[in-house]
Amino acid sequence: MRAAYIEQLGSPDVIRHGVLPAPVPGPGEVLVDVGATAVDPVDGFVRSGRFRTPLQFPFVIGRDLVGTVASAAEGFAVGEAVWCNSLGHDGRQGAAAEQAAVPADRLYRLPAGVPAQEAVAVLHPGATAYLALFTHGGLRAGETVLVGGAAGNVGSALVTLAARADARVIATASPRDHEHVRALGAAEVVDYRDPGDRLAALAPHGVDLHIDTSGRHDLRTAVALLAHRGRIVLMAGTEAEPVLPVGPLYMKDGSLRGFVISHATVAELAEAAVCVNDHLAAGLLRPRAVEVLPLSAAAEAHRRMERGELHGRRLVLDPAAG
Repeated sequence: MRAAYIEQLGSPDVIRHGVLPAPVPGPGEVLVDVGATAVDPVDGFVRSGRFRTPLQFPFVIGRDLVGTVASAAEGFAVGEAVWCNSLGHDGRQGAAAEQAAVPADRLYRLPAGVPAQEAVAVLHPGATAYLALFTHGGLRAGETVLVGGAAGNVGSALVTLAARADARVIATASPRDHEHVRALGAAEVVDYRDPGDRLAALAPHGVDLHIDTSGRHDLRTAVALLAHRGRIVLMAGTEAEPVLPVGPLYMKDGSLRGFVISHATVAELAEAAVCVNDHLAAGLLRPRAVEVLPLSAAAEAHRRMERGELHGRRLVLDPAAG
């Protein structure tokens, strides 16, 4: 089979495109014909070695896939449309290939009528948003959520899921993205450069849940905005070392929690998948823009992603396109 793979850690230049032996499913695995795979920032973390995880070389890159079942196994029938968003980590080979052997407990059925290339673009952001909001953030209906970087892929999913859960969403984004973020369900959208007192005025009773996708982590402002027993979920900024105002956080009974989706349990991912499928089926979880590239363009896709050129566009690799 054709695959995008690496034989050592490094920059996007180490990515190769060529022929590897087709995977042979083991016990509890399902062979999937890959129809589309997304390019995620976490793929770059694994490829470069910034995120250490067991790898077996040659290592097929990629986390997410949408495809069809190639051979019946583990209750899945041939031809069923399926998806997975947790390959390429912890010893599992990745998704950027014509075929993948997927653990059955990490494989989910795709709702009917959802295009593969659109679906694969939102799987990772959607599941990340669910886990941040509900599993780690404990979001409840009626609460106020502040989403920083709301126009990005994960930020957009956070706004969508929180608004549908009957939370009040306050969002920050660049002015050019305000209309987009409002359309997702945000009650208020402000310039991300606005001072904290503008946000405080929009949340006079405080923010119950604060999630910043930008990685800037202004914890002084975040803690000041928190309501009593408010929560801050950290989900970006691998090298950030911000100052934490411990006293004010303590006096508010506040909490701060880190979250990396790669550490999610199988049960947590399955719970997130139910929410993602619900939103996909309802047409509520869609990418803002998708660019489809051949599998052979994987290295250039990683370069573009790491140069920060995408601005909300999702790059999707099509194995059938070469």
